[in-house]
Amino acid sequence: MHQAQHRLTVATRGRGLVEVTEEVCRWVAGQGIRTGLLVVWCRHTSASLLVQENASPAVRDDLEDFFRRLVPEGGSGRYRHEEEGPDDMPAHIRAALTQTQLSIPVAAGRPVLGTWQGIFLYEHRLRPHRRELVLHLVGEAG
Repeated sequence: MHQAQHRLTVATRGRGLVEVTEEVCRWVAGQGIRTGLLVVWCRHTSASLLVQENASPAVRDDLEDFFRRLVPEGGSGRYRHEEEGPDDMPAHIRAALTQTQLSIPVAAGRPVLGTWQGIFLYEHRLRPHRRELVLHLVGEAG
């Protein structure tokens, strides 16, 4: 049994989905583990992770529209936690509704993703951030 761990820094442009599939797959391929399990962990409370379609940008736009309706912006006392700005508490709620960890099987040295599936960091704050993901791979070498 082999293990490997890596920290991946992701620069966001503000609210929205940032695809990290290529970077994650490249790192997994370089570890020499053929069969195993990849855990991707987001070290933040106002960003999250998704496996989502990566073919049509309209999917990302529709997701953002849905969350905008579901979790309105703060301000004017809408939320109790507003010390960090009107977008902070909505970001925490969005992160609570999604996930901060993904578990993805690895076969033949690659994450087992469907044809149109991609791994995305979902930035929930309005301004750009540098986010950190921790990748942990456990498995057998080929």
